[in-house]
Amino acid sequence: MSNEHLLIVEDEPDIAQILRDYLVREGYQVSLLDRGDTVIPLVKKNPPALILLDIMIPYVDGKTICRELRKFSDIPVIMITARVEEVDRIIGFELGADDYICKPFSPREVVARVNAVLRRTLKKTDDELLSSGPIQLNKTSRITTVKGNELNLTPSEFDILSVLMGSPNRVFTRTQLIEKVQGYSFDGYERTIDFHIKNLRKKIAGYLPGEKIIQSAYGYGYKMVL
Repeated sequence: MSNEHLLIVEDEPDIAQILRDYLVREGYQVSLLDRGDTVIPLVKKNPPALILLDIMIPYVDGKTICRELRKFSDIPVIMITARVEEVDRIIGFELGADDYICKPFSPREVVARVNAVLRRTLKKTDDELLSSGPIQLNKTSRITTVKGNELNLTPSEFDILSVLMGSPNRVFTRTQLIEKVQGYSFDGYERTIDFHIKNLRKKIAGYLPGEKIIQSAYGYGYKMVL
């Protein structure tokens, strides 16, 4: 990746500067913000390719920002926090975050995760349309529709659905989904696949109520059935 514009929202100057330095060396353009109330106006004016978002940012917290962002954009969001409780991870992913990093962290790990997220969201593919009953997914435009109604999916939700639709009736383990979607795996991430699946089911059910499109294989993983 190179020359993509990233936004870091972090109120600890030392952390923000370290992240900026590493990402600039990787070839990215990086903007810094240290307060939450400036994020949405900037994103609407100059959308970045990805946002690194501290949860405990002053004036408007990261969870509120992520919630507001998802009303109009699917820009990838990697949330940063010093709080490691599972409830924070659950809330973050339910709000539409794509990844989650806990302090203290290695800047190299952050760079690796940024690269992985952008590889899948910016990659160019031949125009490919996947269809499964009333659901259609276009890999090039990254638009998904159900009965002609466009779904507002996060990048992670889109990619999970793409994997499942690409091999209908095949059961994928959580680890397989992580590796196919993220390009890497790490301890503690398997359960976050459950939250992405939960969000997908909820969004699809808005147009296909009562239908179990994404089914669980108990203790193993998930498959798509139509």
